[in-house]
Amino acid sequence: MRRSVFFQQFLILATFYWVLTALQTQPVVANTIPAVQPANGAAIAMQGAPALPSGFDSLPYANPDAPKGGEIRLGETGGFDSLNPWILKGRAATGIAQFTVETLMGRSLDEPFTLYGLLAEKVTTDETRSYVEFTLREGAHFSNGAPVTIEDVMWSYETLGTRGHPRYRTAWAKVARMEATGPRTIRFTFSEPDRELALLMGMRPVLERAFWEGRDFEATLQEAPVGSGPYVVESVEPGRQITLRRNPDWWGRDLPFNRGRHNFDRIRFDYFGDPGVMFEAFKAGEIDLWREGNAAQWARAYDFPALRDGRVLRAEIPHERPSGMNGLVFNTRRALFADWRVREALILAFDFEFISKTLTGGAEPRICSYFCNSTLAMRPGPATGRVAALLAPFAAQLLPGTLEGYAYPTGAGNGRNRANLRRAVALLAQAGWRVEDGVLRDANGRPFDFEILLPQGAAEKAAIVDIYVESLRRLGITPRITAIDDAQFVARTNAYDFDMTWFTRALSLSPGNEQTLYWGAEGVTRPGSRNLMGMNDPAAEAMIAAMLEATDPEDYTAAVRALDRVLTAGRYVIPIWYAPVSRLAYKRDLHFPTRIPLYGDWPGVVPDVWWHEAEQ
Repeated sequence: MRRSVFFQQFLILATFYWVLTALQTQPVVANTIPAVQPANGAAIAMQGAPALPSGFDSLPYANPDAPKGGEIRLGETGGFDSLNPWILKGRAATGIAQFTVETLMGRSLDEPFTLYGLLAEKVTTDETRSYVEFTLREGAHFSNGAPVTIEDVMWSYETLGTRGHPRYRTAWAKVARMEATGPRTIRFTFSEPDRELALLMGMRPVLERAFWEGRDFEATLQEAPVGSGPYVVESVEPGRQITLRRNPDWWGRDLPFNRGRHNFDRIRFDYFGDPGVMFEAFKAGEIDLWREGNAAQWARAYDFPALRDGRVLRAEIPHERPSGMNGLVFNTRRALFADWRVREALILAFDFEFISKTLTGGAEPRICSYFCNSTLAMRPGPATGRVAALLAPFAAQLLPGTLEGYAYPTGAGNGRNRANLRRAVALLAQAGWRVEDGVLRDANGRPFDFEILLPQGAAEKAAIVDIYVESLRRLGITPRITAIDDAQFVARTNAYDFDMTWFTRALSLSPGNEQTLYWGAEGVTRPGSRNLMGMNDPAAEAMIAAMLEATDPEDYTAAVRALDRVLTAGRYVIPIWYAPVSRLAYKRDLHFPTRIPLYGDWPGVVPDVWWHEAEQ
């Protein structure tokens, strides 16, 4: 890759990313996209037809001529205690799920939601998507040489759906029948309308049944599982480091979907106690790539020798995906936060403008809704048209602002925030809270007392909370701040053992069944559901159902926008900012294609389509 071309591309992207943010256009909602198509080939799209023709050479954001070789060293925080990433128990090492096992089909990150053949050479479904059938490729085999069989697929799907992580169970519950329809074909027939299921069935990991015989699938695993993917586990230092080695006998290396991908001979993940230590390791050359999440740090903390002498380079990579949600989440399972007025009061007390200016120089825009930064986002003002029609049956139970329009409050930006605090006091009074002797108390004299749970080493999160707590004190509230290690944090949040904690939820341009895992009523009591706020809202579930059943892109978009209204007006999270770009600093010998996919810097890009090539 010519370095001059590389920098020209990113100079243009860096200059215009604000324009891209303001003028988003997503193919998933464009009026020119046809309704959902049946599939009978090597690809399937959620909306419309796959973008790549049959017989395509490679993914558009991969470089099929990328050289193979070299190593990339990546950093993680915390630790790990398991090599089984498909269960709720424990924390699994990074890389196993992504690189050592495969799925029937793979996702292109240059389209909202389209799958192309991997282990499966063909996918077939009908117009209503009442079923989906996959045909396995001949020659697909595991790293130990054993062939990938229909029996392996069936065992994997049933085991994941009944004994695996809760994220697999929602879709599995909608499978009425799984059957082998030939020596290399498997069919899933669905029990209810859900157009996404045909794609989800193509995205489950396929494990080797023989490896798991005699092993407890629901237990943490200390031996690397056998997979069919491009890498195998080479070495493990428990809790500290895992190295993956590219398998020279990988069966799928010449598939069009894989050309230009998985180029490193080795991928190594080193674990560090906190992000600060990890950044120092990057500056010292001990890891090869760093994602900077703080715009102010990006502007002021990158004056170290390796960057000055050109051993480290920087790039800003724009994207067209939703902002998702990032901030402090209320656990509404707690009586203290069950009242929306209390949640709104605490949102008012959060002076975003002051916190943002203090910590990031005000460089990043605030998250405006869960699907902010995309055309899937709710529109300002009252709901109209199809969105209003979808929400109308629930009008009596919707929270204020859902139909009328809701926007997060704007603070004074001066650290005092008096107008918003006065509004907060009024809402708390309506909810039965009064300040007595400087302490906010209920009618029985009980103080407004709660805990903010944070992971250790999260310096930016802690700094946000410290400023926020000062505002809360003016309301007579002094929360307890508890920072715990990574394993405890995962265990407590999985069990919903918190009052308020940090919440991050990435969202895609093609939301689907995972939304039930995020916001569905079962997550109120089922551990590990990702419904951290504990929301139980029939309107949200109805919008998810409408989204999954939609055959017309406009109906689909309306359902997502309606869901966005329910979530945002629910006041479940105090949002912070989002980055319209990913900021990457990396070793000079690392390279990536100049074509940026729709999703930008997203899992499946780094290190998947990067490569190592030393300067000559």
